[in-house]
Amino acid sequence: HKILASIIMLGFMLAIFSYVHWWSFSREINNLTTPAFKISKAIYMKISSLVFKNGGAIPTQYTCDGANVIPPLEFSAVPINAKSLAIIVEDPDSPSGTWLHWSAWNIAPETRQVHEDELPAGAVQGKTNFDAVGYGGPCPGKGEHRYFFRLYALDGMLSLPAGASSAELEVAMQNHILARAEFYGLYQRLEN
Repeated sequence: HKILASIIMLGFMLAIFSYVHWWSFSREINNLTTPAFKISKAIYMKISSLVFKNGGAIPTQYTCDGANVIPPLEFSAVPINAKSLAIIVEDPDSPSGTWLHWSAWNIAPETRQVHEDELPAGAVQGKTNFDAVGYGGPCPGKGEHRYFFRLYALDGMLSLPAGASSAELEVAMQNHILARAEFYGLYQRLEN
């Protein structure tokens, strides 16, 4: 009887161990299908430019010392379920706080290129810290500044009017971001 009891007890313990192991594995698998994981898979979305590399110098043409026009941009790996795209360009090194140089939203989700000095299809533009609607290129006061180009893939269109602020844009995008990508360029004015 003792041997039988031991065998039953051993079988019971193995059953519990197997269940706990299965339950733990099942949780790991389920975690792979949570929204957070689905968003993290979209980190491969990319924004770049043909005229400067990530962390490289922005050509004068696209700054206040040149033609002050939108630089050519390229997007890749945009989620297939994106309904629109948005762009924010900011300088976090401004002594007066983060300076907004450009914001645009409701860009057609199939957009893969923004040509020089050309507004992307469907785009609505916001007001910059230059107190103007549209693109305002790098124009640092002193020293070299970083300029971040951020691309957002959204699950819908935004009902924001032209000239909306970056704060209004960020509020409107909350809970609608499918993926995000960024790169940055550097610029320092010659006289500085």
